[in-house]
Amino acid sequence: GPRPLLMQYLDRYTPEQRRRHEVLPGITGLAQINGRNAISWEEKFAYDVQYVDRLSLWLDLNILALTLWKVIKREGISQPGHATAEEFRGSPPPMPPRPQPRITGSD
Repeated sequence: GPRPLLMQYLDRYTPEQRRRHEVLPGITGLAQINGRNAISWEEKFAYDVQYVDRLSLWLDLNILALTLWKVIKREGISQPGHATAEEFRGSPPPMPPRPQPRITGSD
């Protein structure tokens, strides 16, 4: 399952991000093999939810193999300006849909 995060983040998750807790936590995950700390929090959570939706032994074996490769290559260890990753402060609220201009017939 997705790697556990700090308890202080619990109240900052959106309902969709909270789905990462539908499986037991693990030592690595899709986010770690797809960018690790070099990707945004929103991308990390999207990978966590994707893992929950696709859970299988085959997926776990692939993640473990790719994790070893990423560790050897030392990819995605940190975000620019951070030792690892910036603190998760919550996701920005979704943008409301923009009103569409009304098209009227010409006379």
